[in-house]
Amino acid sequence: MSHSLGIVIESLVAVLLLITVGYCMLLNKRLKRLKADEHSLKATIAELITATEIAERAIGGLKHTVRDVNENLGNQLASAGQLSQQLKKQLAEGDGIVRRLSRIAVAARPSSEQVEEPEFEAEPVAPRVSGAKAIAAAAQAFSDRRRSNGLAA
Repeated sequence: MSHSLGIVIESLVAVLLLITVGYCMLLNKRLKRLKADEHSLKATIAELITATEIAERAIGGLKHTVRDVNENLGNQLASAGQLSQQLKKQLAEGDGIVRRLSRIAVAARPSSEQVEEPEFEAEPVAPRVSGAKAIAAAAQAFSDRRRSNGLAA
């Protein structure tokens, strides 16, 4: 019986060794797949790092461009505001000149013509007067003109 017990134990050890060898082969296949996945994962990570660096450089370039555009746009907006104010002043001066010229023209008309009020005039038209008074009114309107830079406006 001692031989049969030894054979049973030896058989059991052999079966366990066969199972262990099979399991080691299975683990070896899985480790090979894991190593292959590790290499592909490393390649993916390297590509991701490269793409991140490119994106960071692009973002830096965009920030610089935005800064330049913002400065340029700010300067252009300030210039446009100044030009707008200048145009408003010139339009107001032009309107004043037109009003003065219309008063001069009305005052200088001969008394035989009928005086019509211009549509754009905001101030009342001077009443009709005779020759000397018309000339005096025209001279007064002429002297009332504002002077700009030392020249008659």
